[in-house]
Amino acid sequence: MVAAYQKLCPETLDGACRELADRDPALDRIYRERGCPPLWQRRPGFRTLVQIILEQQVSLASGRATMKRVENAIGRVTAQSLAGAGESGLRAAGVTRQKALYCTLLARAAMDGELNLGRIARVRDHEALDMLTAFKGVGRWTAEVYLLMALRRPDVWPAGDLALAKALQAVKKLPVKPGEDVMRTIARPWRPFRAVAARMLWQEYLCRNRAASAASG
Repeated sequence: MVAAYQKLCPETLDGACRELADRDPALDRIYRERGCPPLWQRRPGFRTLVQIILEQQVSLASGRATMKRVENAIGRVTAQSLAGAGESGLRAAGVTRQKALYCTLLARAAMDGELNLGRIARVRDHEALDMLTAFKGVGRWTAEVYLLMALRRPDVWPAGDLALAKALQAVKKLPVKPGEDVMRTIARPWRPFRAVAARMLWQEYLCRNRAASAASG
């Protein structure tokens, strides 16, 4: 049994995968066919939170490309550099008007001490989510992905993630893509390792997409 409060690492990730495979036939098949998924961790901090905002409602590749343009324009992404660039500087780097506003507001909050990512890293999941989503532009998906990847929390479940919904529809053979409420209901038996189940399903989604691309190419 892997302790639920542990920060995920390669060893605890594999142990949790084995436990989930014992509980759920669909996850068991993924684990047997794909093995343990990547940890997909990100460095905790302001830059990562900004990058997740840039990835909202676009592909990961698009979000990364936007971040690269921002870094080319302003250098290292910090609260100070973003605040200095302002909305106009971010817009010139290709950031949408709405996301430019979100990022500059977040930068000012970090500089004023209102956004304290160090403190957020030390509180329980529900408290951390409440603290993050208090800031304009940080919705539940953004906050959950930050906890899952940057803080490596084991039981965060981003029910609003489109790739997860598509993977879940495929592996559970659902007639339609599940909504967030259905996603949360299906994931309930996977506590306290829902973030591990998410990684397993993301891995399945990517493998299926690669296979489909190879077949069509």
